[in-house]
Amino acid sequence: MPAKPATYDARGIESRILTIRGQKIILDRDLATLYGVPTFRFNEAVKRNRRRFPDDFMFRLTADEFAALTSQIAMSKPSRGGRRTLPYAFTEHGAVMAANILHSERAIQMSVVVVRAFVKMRAMLTAQKDLARKLAALEKTLTERLDLHERVISDIIQQIMSLLNPPSEPEPPRKQIGFHARERLATYKVGVKRV
Repeated sequence: MPAKPATYDARGIESRILTIRGQKIILDRDLATLYGVPTFRFNEAVKRNRRRFPDDFMFRLTADEFAALTSQIAMSKPSRGGRRTLPYAFTEHGAVMAANILHSERAIQMSVVVVRAFVKMRAMLTAQKDLARKLAALEKTLTERLDLHERVISDIIQQIMSLLNPPSEPEPPRKQIGFHARERLATYKVGVKRV
């Protein structure tokens, strides 16, 4: 039974674009749905034209990647009657190439929508990088200004504290406790003999 053609706009496709191995990809089942063909027929067409899909256009997910996807998005487990083979992941170029091998009007129309979705995702990613760069520069500027203000405020507080707590006057000399002999200094003359 062929898959029902679904109507999608770029926003609906954006939700199906995932990041795996640092690349934006779309799974074979999602492309098959977009192009209006069953997943197994879609994969048959891809296998017949394998030379058109180098590794940077398409790759098969590993078991670990598939397990992570199964837990994160609504994918049925193989033990529950779900998919028994590891899915293919298509990059932007692979998605366009897939439309070329299907030769249907729907595939051509949907390839335009898919490309627009990928381009929009790339633009959003670029905008996020620019925003992150601007925020880092702003944070650096604010940190420098705050450091300067902090030093000035610290100096002002120290000056205010010195005015509020003036240095104490030195203590007057204390009288010595105990017995002290107070003799006048004797004048001794050297060289005078007494008889």
